[in-house]
Amino acid sequence: MFDQAKNWVRSLTEIGIALLSLAIVATLLVGKDKMSFLGDVVGNITGLVAQLGSAGLAGLISLGVVLWLVQNR
Repeated sequence: MFDQAKNWVRSLTEIGIALLSLAIVATLLVGKDKMSFLGDVVGNITGLVAQLGSAGLAGLISLGVVLWLVQNR
């Protein structure tokens, strides 16, 4: 049962990453103004990176944990 839950969460995460990638590419290709229904995806990612960068060591550790989680799915 636990394995089924892990597989379900893994599948949802993969779908989320795929949708996020699609939103980034679409926003970069046609512009932020034409993709307003997606929100400001690129701006949000830029803001997140800026926040992690200004957090110093804690931001670097947080980024490492997120990357580790995504790579070990």
